[in-house]
Amino acid sequence: MQEIEPASPLSPSARHRAASLKERVYIIFTTLAVVLALRSHADETTPAAAAATLSIVVIGSLLGILVADLLSHLAVHSTLPTPEELRQMVAISVGALSVLVTPLILLLAAGLGILSTAAALSWAVVVLVVTLLVVGYLAIRRLDIPLRHKAAIMLAEVVLSLLVIGLEFVAHHL
Repeated sequence: MQEIEPASPLSPSARHRAASLKERVYIIFTTLAVVLALRSHADETTPAAAAATLSIVVIGSLLGILVADLLSHLAVHSTLPTPEELRQMVAISVGALSVLVTPLILLLAAGLGILSTAAALSWAVVVLVVTLLVVGYLAIRRLDIPLRHKAAIMLAEVVLSLLVIGLEFVAHHL
C-alpha cells in the first residue's frame, strides 16, 4: 500500500500546528471519556476525587503521547530530537493541558457547593463537545472548498463525536 504524499512538504510550523491539533483532539476525546465515566458515577465520587482522576488520566495520556512522539522520532530519523524539536514536542503536550481548565473549574464550583458534582460533570461534557466543534471549525475554516463541503465535514464531525459519546455511554453502562 502506497502512502500518499502531500503535493508540497509541510513547513515546520504547519507540522507543529497539525501535531498540536491532533494531540488536542485526542486529549479532548480522552477527557470526554473520563468525564462521561465519572458522570455515570457522580453520586459515588467527590469533586476533588473527580478532579484528581481527570487530571491523572489526562496527564498520563499526554506523557504517553510524548513518549510515542519521542519513539517515533527515533524510529523515523534514527537520531535524538534536536533541542528545538524536543521543545516543540513538550510545548504541544503542555498546551494540550488547557483542555483540563474548564472541567476543573466546574469541579471546583462543585467543591464549593455552587454546583452538584453531576451538574459540573454534565456541563463539562457540554463544554468538551462545543470545544470539539470549535476545533473542527478552526481546522476547516480556511479550506478552499465549497461551503456545502465544509458543512458536510462539520456534520461528519458531529456524527462521529456523538458516536464516540454513545459508545462511551454504552461501555460505562454494561
